[in-house]
Amino acid sequence: MQRLNILIWHIHGAYLTAITQAEHNWYLPVKPGAPEGYCGRGQDSSMPDYVREIPAEDVKNLDLDLIICQTPRNYQTDRFEILSPEQRQLPTIYLEHNTPEPHPTDSRHPAADDPAVTLVHVTNYNRLMWDNGQTPTRVIKHSVAIDPTVQYTGQHREGIVVVNEIQRRGRMAGFDLFEQLRQQLPLTVAGMKSAEIGGIGEIHYTRLHHTVAQYRFLFSPMRYSSLPLAVIEAMTIGMPIVAVATTELPTVIQNGVHGFVSADPAELLAGMQFLLDNPTEARRMGDNARELAAREFGLPRFVDDWNAVFAEVISQASSVNPANEVVY
Repeated sequence: MQRLNILIWHIHGAYLTAITQAEHNWYLPVKPGAPEGYCGRGQDSSMPDYVREIPAEDVKNLDLDLIICQTPRNYQTDRFEILSPEQRQLPTIYLEHNTPEPHPTDSRHPAADDPAVTLVHVTNYNRLMWDNGQTPTRVIKHSVAIDPTVQYTGQHREGIVVVNEIQRRGRMAGFDLFEQLRQQLPLTVAGMKSAEIGGIGEIHYTRLHHTVAQYRFLFSPMRYSSLPLAVIEAMTIGMPIVAVATTELPTVIQNGVHGFVSADPAELLAGMQFLLDNPTEARRMGDNARELAAREFGLPRFVDDWNAVFAEVISQASSVNPANEVVY
């Protein structure tokens, strides 16, 4: 399709790196001090050169085709502060990364019943659980854009968790499970503020997977989350997964095939111990995980899905306002 001019805020760096593999002209607003959403490309970004920063006060002068919001603040505040009245009438997508809060089934989405918005969820579980009202919804499964040369070795007889600020996030992120299980076998954590609890600290995204690949398995202790990108990244490099069997994960990981999933901590412990004691089996499951990741979460499919949604929302907007119709 023809290249579009798209405005998007920097909310989730890993996801932003993946979605910008779709070859359009992407614009990231920036503000002094880099408040939430306004840090631009970020430090040592691996995003393509066609992803450009623009001062927030200059956004109103852009010839845009599409707006992508990702947070209530983007949707309710940011777009009204930095977009012109004309830009606020442009096709708009709300990309929802998260499971519903504060209630898992009764939380109404901020964009519910907004016919001018297309709401894109990253898992079927999320779309099912959010109260979306009458807003049109789509699901685009995750993907990741990481160094394709990174390969699992599993040389460290230790598991690893990759969660930012796991202690602050508490039970939802599974901090208590991590603490319980690391008392019984070798298990560490990477991510923001992980060094404070005996982990290996924060590692820049461009180097993270080289480090993770050396551990025997990735453990996802999250009780309530979208399908974690750390899981997709680990699968992509050929790493076996041990995970709490909640939200979307039971539809992805099969026991004994890609790793182990369970809601029973004793079963999680047994799966971890098996992988620590059987490196050949760990590699077999990691190979299966890599094949699954390529099939279900590969970048070509992800880019095609996003381009299809872009074409759909542009076409719908043109049919509503045919005077401004553009052929794509």
